[in-house]
Amino acid sequence: MKIRAIILIPFIFLFSQIVFAQQSSVEKEIRILIDSYPDLDIQLEYDFVAGDYVVNFSNPYTGKREYLFWCNGSLLPKSELENKSQYWPIIYKYSNVLREPSTMTESEKDRLRQFTSKSNRKNGAGTPMFFFDAVYSSHTRKSLEANLVKTTFLGKPTTVHKRIKAPLKRVEAKIRNQAKKSKEVRVFIEELKSADAYAWRGIEGTNRKSFHSLGIAIDVLPTKYHGGEVFWAWARDKNPKGWMFTPLKRRWIPPKKVRDAFEEEGFIWGGYWAIWDNMHFEYHPELINKMKSEE
Repeated sequence: MKIRAIILIPFIFLFSQIVFAQQSSVEKEIRILIDSYPDLDIQLEYDFVAGDYVVNFSNPYTGKREYLFWCNGSLLPKSELENKSQYWPIIYKYSNVLREPSTMTESEKDRLRQFTSKSNRKNGAGTPMFFFDAVYSSHTRKSLEANLVKTTFLGKPTTVHKRIKAPLKRVEAKIRNQAKKSKEVRVFIEELKSADAYAWRGIEGTNRKSFHSLGIAIDVLPTKYHGGEVFWAWARDKNPKGWMFTPLKRRWIPPKKVRDAFEEEGFIWGGYWAIWDNMHFEYHPELINKMKSEE
């Protein structure tokens, strides 16, 4: 018994130190979630049997508590833990810096080719939707559509999830205010063709649901591209092998003041992605808050 006690005490101490270190890291991410979704009453527990944290929060539509395993930030139900390699963390490093493809090294270009390949897009890991399906009641098309509202953005009709109507209106107000001082922003508004948001569909080339299906992504499509490419798939049709390296000067890019207005209200821009979508903005306050916390 004495020997067991001698062995057990250091083991318990070591285990508690590991859990404490892990907790410190997880709590930082949870704090970002709490700040991003303050109405969810997000709480953190530790499951000693599973050896992982459990995030529980209030479903804003059912009033019930949702329980998801942290699983390195993927927030998965217990039934999906065995498939955890298929999912990314929901909070990741979002960079709002445009990178000119010509500055990439050959190894970076090779990684980009592999990442943007058809095989990787279809079979690679992706964003888990379990947390977002609870937040936006998007488990089914019927439950999601019960929470959609019709509105306008810069004079164009659109349909969005009711949770983002207010932040989107604040984006619009900021863009209109900038238009009073910036010709570039005025031209952006004048040349805006459409601002489509909700569409129940998957992400092109993948088996995953688009955030357009949740009504929290909006595409600001211009009437004139001014010789620039807008969307990776359209560029791929013209240049199958090198579309991902299209120079920035050959891409249509919304004015920085427009991009800033979106970011200030919790929207990320698809133009910063490797698989770039320059007309696309998506509501992810957790990613914007993560970026700000690291500045």
